Amino acid sequence: MGTELTYNFVFKVVLIGESGVGKSNLLSRFTKNEFNHDSRTTIGVEFSTRSIQVENITIKAQIWDTAGLERYRAITSAYYRGAVGALLVYDITKHLTYENVERWLKELYDHADPHIVVMLVGNKSDMAAVRTVPTEEAKDFAENKGLLFMETSALESLNVESAFLEVLSAIHKKVASKEVTRGSISAVTLGPTSEYKEERQSCCNR
Repeated sequence: MGTELTYNFVFKVVLIGESGVGKSNLLSRFTKNEFNHDSRTTIGVEFSTRSIQVENITIKAQIWDTAGLERYRAITSAYYRGAVGALLVYDITKHLTYENVERWLKELYDHADPHIVVMLVGNKSDMAAVRTVPTEEAKDFAENKGLLFMETSALESLNVESAFLEVLSAIHKKVASKEVTRGSISAVTLGPTSEYKEERQSCCNR
């Protein structure tokens, strides 16, 4: 257990999207700078953390991954609870994963705070030669829905850092605009709650 002085905020960010789009590798690339070529699906809920600096503020990012549950539609409201950011990921080479983005977005808004920061992420940009989802199409969709947008490659570590940092910075701006008091606060939701605490939950690993 670290002391509360080691960070100012904890922001919970969830990764959502169809199975096989690379969510777990985005998580491991951002938090551990690792890429796992073994694509076997894990079952459960996993999360990793990483602390970053934004405008001289230390933010502890707690990134949650569905880890295969999306295959069974077994994701519950508990997964979304307390999330202030989300990366909605699709595979640029598999159009079906993009077609299902709307469903994931609806599920997210049904369970998460309405002020949540959401980025649409087109992963596997290293495979642009077999792309089936045009960049402009996805970008226009994101703009129409009020989402951030970026294409990434977890394999080549392209834009992964930028995607997470942009989401975390946007969350911080929302929190700052609401004049949320810092200090001993360890986690923040964007709702009207006046008391904040970090939710420490167990998770299932491999």
